[in-house]
Amino acid sequence: MFRIRISPRWELGRQDGTQSEADTTALIALLGAIAETGAIAEAARGLGLSYRNAWGQIKRAEGLFGQPLLVAGRGRGSTLTPLAEKLIWADKRIAARLSPLLQSLASELEGELERTLPVPPRALRLHASHGFAVAALLEQLQAAQLPLELRYRNSFESVAALAQGECELAGFHVPIGEFETAAAQRYSPWLRPEKHRLVHLAVRSQGLFVAPGNPRRVTGIDDLKRPDLRFVNRPAGSGTRLLTELLLARHGLSPRQVQGFDNAEFTHAAVAAYIASGMADVGIGVQTAAQRFGLHFIPLLRERYFLAFNAADEARPDLQALLALMRSQPYRAAVAALPGYEAARTGEVCGVREAGLVG
Repeated sequence: MFRIRISPRWELGRQDGTQSEADTTALIALLGAIAETGAIAEAARGLGLSYRNAWGQIKRAEGLFGQPLLVAGRGRGSTLTPLAEKLIWADKRIAARLSPLLQSLASELEGELERTLPVPPRALRLHASHGFAVAALLEQLQAAQLPLELRYRNSFESVAALAQGECELAGFHVPIGEFETAAAQRYSPWLRPEKHRLVHLAVRSQGLFVAPGNPRRVTGIDDLKRPDLRFVNRPAGSGTRLLTELLLARHGLSPRQVQGFDNAEFTHAAVAAYIASGMADVGIGVQTAAQRFGLHFIPLLRERYFLAFNAADEARPDLQALLALMRSQPYRAAVAALPGYEAARTGEVCGVREAGLVG
């Protein structure tokens, strides 16, 4: 089996070309280590660098920017300047926006390469809304050398792809409670009780993301109409975008009343990074993303994340191997360890009607 890894890489340089471009990978790692340790020497040792090498990287970058990246305090080590902190946030935002897309592309390329082999392996194809439990599943499948071709798409595209035979598994999520019926109806054109089965992946918490300490004093959905709040949304067609529209309607709000409603980011992590960088004040997403970016989280509701598949495929050995891995203690523990996730029913298979997704 082939393994492809694609990582975001970005460079800094001056528009006038007077300074050579600098690869930020090593610089960001060094700045992050200094932020953790408070000392260049200790950060350098942790990264396997000499003090001279580390200091040289800092001085070259400062020459490029024309301003310092570190503040040396007497007896207090070194701290990052606002510019250095912004560089770290920029790197996190790039990773949050691009990593799921690149992971999906790498998986597709692996499949294309393997199909050129004399006897290509038969890999399950999973189209899914991006989620942290899905990412953990891919990691454990790769560790177990179980082939899976993953493509991240929104929930509605994923279940449509399953219905059209473009994949064997489709990942989507449905809110628990008053919005469940309305959300489930959106999937009904593609999910058929007589044709499809579902496997529980996780239950997870969705809520509002706001800055640490909640300085804008956001309390709930009603606050989204405030003109001083900048909102960042998810793309049209995503399950969270549908949830947002249902929540607004429940509170008698129009999307036109929400400043930034049309400003969208691809993943929960990208929404969190956008808010953490100060470019928006509030968004909606899963608790894990909020915690990873140090944001304050205001719970709104819980939702179930399912993988749908064709009932006729249930006996396939590769699908049974995937289900066995999902039911294993290591995977269930990995899901349960995600903030806001529950794994009590992870790996449990049921029918579409049994799950309450049809009338």
